[in-house]
Amino acid sequence: MVGTTVATAAPTASSSAASQTPTRDHSPLAPVTSRISFSVNGKLIVLDVDTRTSLLDALRENLHLTGSKKGCDHGQCGACTVMVDGRRIYSCLTLAVMHDGDEVITIEGLGQPENLHPMQAAFVKHDSYQCGYCTPGQICASVAMLEEIKAGVPSHVTADLLAAPRLTAEEIRERMSGNICRCGAYSNIVDAITEVAEHQA
Repeated sequence: MVGTTVATAAPTASSSAASQTPTRDHSPLAPVTSRISFSVNGKLIVLDVDTRTSLLDALRENLHLTGSKKGCDHGQCGACTVMVDGRRIYSCLTLAVMHDGDEVITIEGLGQPENLHPMQAAFVKHDSYQCGYCTPGQICASVAMLEEIKAGVPSHVTADLLAAPRLTAEEIRERMSGNICRCGAYSNIVDAITEVAEHQA
């Protein structure tokens, strides 16, 4: 899904519908490109991107936001998890051109070393990582998961679908099951999520 891309930043979004129209060089090997504009970590970004480029590759290769990791590249490990319009998604499984007008938050947009997001701070406090490769995806998924619970979205282990989901270790493990930690820091991840949830209550 990776192709040649050209990235540019612009202060305003293109309002022309024509800018959304894919363009093609007459060369048989030239990529089809499309201009998209979206918000990434609160900044408006305009990209002329190969229509085959995944959102993950656009973030990493065009915008140099390398916190989101390319693990399996098949949507099975969760290392590439980012938040789009408040929902967590695997950025390796979606095309960048599908997110024109969307709001994307990556690990870089949650917090910085001098001003950590509460979930980042909790992961550090509880030693919820070892190699750290999956950690950005784990943290983004954790933040979005707590919002899902607040919104009353049930999971496969929610006992009562008519009541608000209760934050239990079983709920956390089920909801985070799409994010794999090969170092096995799962119990510490549960502790970190639980602490943030208790502070938000």
